[in-house]
Amino acid sequence: MVFRTNIRNIGISAHIDAGKTTISERILFYTGKIHKIEEVGGDGDGATMDYMELEREKGITITSAAVTCFWNETQINLIDTPGHVDFTIEVERSLRVLDGAIMVLCGVAGVQSQSITVDRQMKRYRIPRLAFINKLDRVGANPFRVVDALIEKLHLNPVVLQYPIGLEDKFEGVIDLIEMNAHYYEGENGEAWAKKPIPEELQEQAQVAREKLLDRISIHSEAMMVKLLSGEEVPKHMIWDAIRQGTLNLEFTPVLMGSAFKNQGVQNLLDAVTLYLPSPMEREVVTAMDVSTEREVKVYPEPTDPVVALAFKLIDDEFGQLTYIRLYSGTLKHGDRLYNSRTKKFFRVNRLVRIEVDKRQELLVAEAGEIIGLMGVDCASGDTLCPPGINLSLEGIFVPEPVMTIAITPKSQEDSDRLEKALHRFVREDPTLHVSTDPESHKTLMSGMGELHLDIYLERMKREYHAEAYISPPAVAYRETISQGATFDYTLKKQPGGTGQYAHVVGRLELCKEPFVFENRVVEGVIPKQFIAACEQGFYDGVKTGWLKGYPIIGVKVILEGGSYHPVDSSEMAFRFAARQGFEQAFARTNPVLLEPMMLLEVETPSQFLGRIQGQLLSLRGCLLGSETRDQDVIIRAEVPLAEMFGYSTKLRSLSQGMATFSMEFLEYQKLPENWESKIR
Repeated sequence: MVFRTNIRNIGISAHIDAGKTTISERILFYTGKIHKIEEVGGDGDGATMDYMELEREKGITITSAAVTCFWNETQINLIDTPGHVDFTIEVERSLRVLDGAIMVLCGVAGVQSQSITVDRQMKRYRIPRLAFINKLDRVGANPFRVVDALIEKLHLNPVVLQYPIGLEDKFEGVIDLIEMNAHYYEGENGEAWAKKPIPEELQEQAQVAREKLLDRISIHSEAMMVKLLSGEEVPKHMIWDAIRQGTLNLEFTPVLMGSAFKNQGVQNLLDAVTLYLPSPMEREVVTAMDVSTEREVKVYPEPTDPVVALAFKLIDDEFGQLTYIRLYSGTLKHGDRLYNSRTKKFFRVNRLVRIEVDKRQELLVAEAGEIIGLMGVDCASGDTLCPPGINLSLEGIFVPEPVMTIAITPKSQEDSDRLEKALHRFVREDPTLHVSTDPESHKTLMSGMGELHLDIYLERMKREYHAEAYISPPAVAYRETISQGATFDYTLKKQPGGTGQYAHVVGRLELCKEPFVFENRVVEGVIPKQFIAACEQGFYDGVKTGWLKGYPIIGVKVILEGGSYHPVDSSEMAFRFAARQGFEQAFARTNPVLLEPMMLLEVETPSQFLGRIQGQLLSLRGCLLGSETRDQDVIIRAEVPLAEMFGYSTKLRSLSQGMATFSMEFLEYQKLPENWESKIR
């Protein structure tokens, strides 16, 4: 068994097409996991980590894949995540359970829109990370500009560990600024890793870059500062230690360089993973909530402590449900009994497996710090698993709200049954996919993060379940909110004969930044405790359907201030109904407004098309945020309503002779202009 100090749970994240899967493929090759490199969208079987048929066809990563490999004495549990914003939940739940990450940046494009999203996710879960500037062999590559963007756009503190030997078609390798030697990658697949003296013409630049590196990290190392001030040579182990401590403390981000496609720089990246990223023992201590006492409990990565694990991803295959779990403490063995703190049910662990992309390796035991799979366990993404007698709940995964909806009508009764099975499975796998029924048309509604997200699931329905359906055009997921506060005072009083119904609730609605907040300010004894929970559920019922167009309500804080009850006629159902009626009573007086989803759009175009593209964005109710010139291209950033963006790829191609590209992600909900409200059905 590998020492836990030699385990690295890491993920690779980046903007789409930055080279994540290409890097993963090289990592597997250089660690001996595979013996032939396959390319994304290539002529062979496709990249190892893109194991789904759809991923190989489209040349994109759709679902995060996990694999275990070894570099020297270190076990690396690697997760490759999607870059497309429609599959951001895959990145979110992977980062929730990882200890460290590699953020890949394109050496030409630098920090792009999804890079900003990934950075925000890493900061949310306080993940130490390395930055790898890829594609230095491409025309227009400039790693120094990318480093500046890390400072300006992401507000990071990058420490550059390497200097490039040439750029674009002259890129040959990198100079290690710690050991001060040149690294070249020879052989058919770059496997012959050669360390040679620094080329004479680059010695001066390398020395300047090294001094800048030492100056940057010595601020965090008193011993190094003393040696620098006294003019002594700083030993490399002292530099490694200083970088490692700064990385673990999130004080700076080590930056490495290379070209994964040309097999250059990946071995250095593997060394950096072992040197600078944390083991499970070195990550910040995880906090859980004791469900029984509602107190916070520290969960330490000790194998002798009780088991605490988080289920973070589900996959259904021919062998049943596979649940990815991160083991935060304890030792899990085949045959152990576990308790699900959400469902309040017990189950037995029948099969423990190590996940090898789409393969399984049987295990008998797993210790704290490992990422493994459980076969045949009935649970959902985000569930906390612990032993009988312990009732802990780990912080869940942040799940963004879907922004687009389509209606699905099965073509036959057989298709209806298949469709139901498919949707049941997909919703369990993906928390950002929502399925509901339209109360008027009784059609099945499927909501997701964007056109590509929904298209992928429709394609999977056909391929995996042979379900055929009629699909309506996508519709925008609007929301409703209040523009002012209001009070409610509602009494339910019924005496139909026999047991009556009585509930009285008093309170008010206020604006808030969260989607929904409930606050109980009832003096103890005025309403019994069991009825308070029923009131909260009633308010939840109220926000599901709005007053203007029937869309869900967000941005509301409900404060329950008082009320009364009857010792015989009051019930949980009565208070739930009264709370909903009270909410609707107050909501009608809040001057409600419609909200629409706004997207952050980034368009990259040759400069000659700038004017016409900006003009069209303004005609689409877009707000231009600015632009920057990058070689011959211009990057345009804008806020645009999602409602205007259907079919935008076709419009953009016609405006730019097919030379412009774009990416967009959800930004926020904003008030819909009044003259547009009448157009919303």
